[in-house]
Amino acid sequence: MTLFDSFILGVVEGITEFLPVSSTAHLVLTSQLLELQQDEFMRSFEIIIQMAPIFSVIFLFWSRLFASKELWFKLGVSFFPTGAIGFLFHDYIESLFTADSTIFWIVVTGLLFIGFELFHSDEKFKVDDEEKISYLQAFSIGLFQSIALIPGVSRSGSTILGAMALGLSREVAMRFSFLLAIPTMGIASLYTIYKSGDSLTVDNLELLGVGFIVSFLFGIIAIKTFLEIVSRYRFIPFGVYLILTAVVFYFLT
Repeated sequence: MTLFDSFILGVVEGITEFLPVSSTAHLVLTSQLLELQQDEFMRSFEIIIQMAPIFSVIFLFWSRLFASKELWFKLGVSFFPTGAIGFLFHDYIESLFTADSTIFWIVVTGLLFIGFELFHSDEKFKVDDEEKISYLQAFSIGLFQSIALIPGVSRSGSTILGAMALGLSREVAMRFSFLLAIPTMGIASLYTIYKSGDSLTVDNLELLGVGFIVSFLFGIIAIKTFLEIVSRYRFIPFGVYLILTAVVFYFLT
């Protein structure tokens, strides 16, 4: 891996982590286009740069995040299903990461976005603030997030759609999804670093640093852009994009 590769992967991760387009699938596809080997360091690198957008969220939502202790409890309740399922079935989930499976679930996610927007009315949204989210709703959102353990399913996409189906407004669903990334991606990243620490050496610090910083900066840009797009065009453009991405993924893999 070169510094250029690290920069490109940082851009891809920063942009796609919070967009409902499956950042993992985009990292895999980008790695293949760059002809990078999927070795132990590469997997560790991808996990570490996935931590950067967490700091993007903290940077943008600092005041909201630390205004209420109860919000942290709700995020913990929401994280629990994903954490438990990921811990208990980690090896099985890893075995699902195949090109065909990823492409299939990317298409399914895209169709769900389009179908949801066509048949779901904004009048059904009742929760217009994070403080109004119940613990049952928080847990249920966590169940939706756990679907993203399937390769090709977007974490933010499944979480946002699930939250909206439970009655959260678009803005609250997106913000809660962003905030939920903090415990979800943070714990997953620390666990991976613990397991793969031997592949991280001083020689790799420059590559990791470039990817991390770039991912952080583009994460900020992606969050602001995402909020702007959805406020104007809803999720249909993302649904179309996912289907087109699956077609490209199919021919390249």
